[in-house]
Amino acid sequence: MKTTLKSNFAKAAAALFIAGAPALVNAQEVTVGKTFENMRAYDKSGINVFEPKKEATGTFDGLKFNIGAGFTQAYQGLKHETDRVGGVPLYHMSPGFNNASANLTFDALLADGIRLNLTTYLSSRHHNETWVKAGYIQFDKLPFKGQFWDDLMKFTTIKIGHMEVNYGDAHFRRSDGGSTLYNPFAENYIMDSFATEIGAEIYFNGGNGLFGMVGATGGTIRGTIDSTNNQLLAAPAGISKMPSFLGKVGYDKQIDEKLRVRVAASIYHNNAVAAAGNTLYGGDRTGSNYFMVMEPAYAGTVAAQGAASTYANNAFSGRLNPGFGRKITAAQFNGFVKYTGLELFGTYEVAKGRAYGAADKRDANQYAIEGIYRFGKNENLFIGARYNGVKADLAATTGTPVQNDVKVDRISGAAGWFLTNNILLKGEYSVQKYKDFDATDIRYGGKFNGYVIQAVIGF
Repeated sequence: MKTTLKSNFAKAAAALFIAGAPALVNAQEVTVGKTFENMRAYDKSGINVFEPKKEATGTFDGLKFNIGAGFTQAYQGLKHETDRVGGVPLYHMSPGFNNASANLTFDALLADGIRLNLTTYLSSRHHNETWVKAGYIQFDKLPFKGQFWDDLMKFTTIKIGHMEVNYGDAHFRRSDGGSTLYNPFAENYIMDSFATEIGAEIYFNGGNGLFGMVGATGGTIRGTIDSTNNQLLAAPAGISKMPSFLGKVGYDKQIDEKLRVRVAASIYHNNAVAAAGNTLYGGDRTGSNYFMVMEPAYAGTVAAQGAASTYANNAFSGRLNPGFGRKITAAQFNGFVKYTGLELFGTYEVAKGRAYGAADKRDANQYAIEGIYRFGKNENLFIGARYNGVKADLAATTGTPVQNDVKVDRISGAAGWFLTNNILLKGEYSVQKYKDFDATDIRYGGKFNGYVIQAVIGF
């Protein structure tokens, strides 16, 4: 594994250097860890930043290129239990280091008010090899002459690419591979709404704190020209794939020097019944930061163990994916208040959808509230607590029937120390419980608890 990771890293670095060499040669300025205007910083200053800001872009004086990165090394001490009788036991765990995760980011200022972003996962739990996350071009100005275009872009931003969709506010605070500095906790929500899709988003800054966004995408995690999800069969009845539509409205204002208030409402909809499937709750390609909790031990003979239960094959431990790959509608409501060093962030989410081939839609609800207190010089220290709960109907799986109204809840406490704006040491202790699962499910009466400590670098 170690040799493979080194080899993959070297190949990826060489390929990225070769691909970016022409831009580097022609760039007027090449920087590391710098933030271009209207883009989010990768260090401590990027915390509590949401949609792209609409600020004056200054004078364009040539192509500029910036390199950023995120790195996370974790040590976990988690234990788990289940009340299920019989079947494969839970994975045997002991305290230890997790594989490190790393991201590499390229930002470019291409022209006046035009920026480019490319983010790559160098290594993660789900993909040990280098894997592209996303890329997009952002327009704060358009290269068209005329007063109409100038006036329009004073309050409009356009993003186009294969990118992280802007559904909800929780995704701005989540851990993403090696980039975990924005998240005061070790792990994301139980029901992790995150997806990268090909499309466009248009942002409107109405002034006085009001904002809005509308977007449309291809509806899947990757590009596809397929008319059906199985090329050996005729296309199923009905429309096989459809675009996703999303929107957001909100209010975000710094009321005075001490108080900031933000509220936002988002919606996401895709009416497809087939094709490659939607991944709003399963689009993360990096994996959970709780390694192997509530996962099964190796099954079968020793010779068959290799493909049964690996970190990559069970990359999303501790999360709950409702399995809404078809005909999904989801809405998320968020509130954020920051008064001096105290932050409160809340989420309420409702979703409905179904799996491919299923006749009936199912429901899932999620709620979360967290409080963070930042203190010390430049708020370089913090403590926090979070409650996160999910109630969902789950589809039948092999050996397990349909499960209605299952519940998962988690209580977490966290603390952290920014040694510099780029270096963070944080720790979390969590207790997560599973309720009302079927007796045949390994999560029946399930529980895990323990700590995760992370060393994080972001620039």
